[in-house]
Amino acid sequence: MNDARPTEPPDLLGDAAPNDRPKKVAAALVTLVVLVIVFAGILPQFGDYSAAWGQIASMSMVQLATLAAAVVASIVIYVFPFTTSLPGLRFGTGFMVRQSGFTISNAVPAGGALTLGVQYGMLGQAGFGGATSTAAIGITSVFNLLVTLALPVLGVVALLFVEPPTARQVIGAVAGLGILAVLVGLFATVLRSDSTAQRLGNLAERLAARVLGVFGKDAPDGIAEQLIAFRRSTIEVISARWAALTGSNFAQQFSQFLVLFVALRITEQGTTGEVAFFAAFAAFALARLASFIPVTPGGLGTVDAALTGLLIAFGATNTDALAATLLWRAASWVPQVLLGVATLVIWRIKYRGVSVSAGRRAASSG
Repeated sequence: MNDARPTEPPDLLGDAAPNDRPKKVAAALVTLVVLVIVFAGILPQFGDYSAAWGQIASMSMVQLATLAAAVVASIVIYVFPFTTSLPGLRFGTGFMVRQSGFTISNAVPAGGALTLGVQYGMLGQAGFGGATSTAAIGITSVFNLLVTLALPVLGVVALLFVEPPTARQVIGAVAGLGILAVLVGLFATVLRSDSTAQRLGNLAERLAARVLGVFGKDAPDGIAEQLIAFRRSTIEVISARWAALTGSNFAQQFSQFLVLFVALRITEQGTTGEVAFFAAFAAFALARLASFIPVTPGGLGTVDAALTGLLIAFGATNTDALAATLLWRAASWVPQVLLGVATLVIWRIKYRGVSVSAGRRAASSG
């Protein structure tokens, strides 16, 4: 598992990212403002919190057990894309690395970059080489991005099973498929050969120079070299495991939808009928697009507002939609964040005094 890497990032947790206090404070303030706007201003427009809480609090033990089972399944499945991306990674180690990353990226403002550093450091302490760790993190991120972008297309297709499609829905589905096809094509082009990655990188640099030049900014350089490095470090794993990578990432998203669907069935009062399965999936899939709005960790608040509105549009009552969204968010977010805190503490105790380089040397000598 050992491979060469010219430089090492700072060791784990205590110094995983450079100190940039002003940006962190600004990100925290923006997050706080957005959450206040969404949860105190927007969501109450959809439904009454007290009524929604009444429906959540009235769930039976059977319903609670069903929801808990769905949550446990989603937590277990969440690890598989990562273990698939890194051959030789055991489930227990992958679980701690993955859950720790979830907590940082979904609970810490602007925690995305910090998450990469922490996961890299944890894998190094566990004995995985630098290039191998970087490749696994990159593969997981790319496949998660592609699957997340594919979900809205599947959501529009799901609506076809609910009612005849409108022209706007058909156009949206075709456009979505086109965008996804372009992204997959670009990804395949990068993986084809070093020369194609070089050409694509050079083209990206020229386009970036033109766009940024309009704003008087310098274009980034080294894109071609980064694409070549990514290809060389990932091509073997992707070629051998592309089907498992795709399947595990879709399974991760579907397990999240399962939690939402169980929450929706629990909170529905049944007086106006239940939201159809495919309509609920469409709401979930389309709402996931809000996670790309980089103002809160993990789309907290933005996804919730979009999901509540879409559930109402697809037939849920205001109170049912609000209650289902709140229950889904609590069930899918709180347990994983708490687990991540626990895994960070356990990892720190287990690998106390073990540096990233020392972990790799131990694995190499073993």
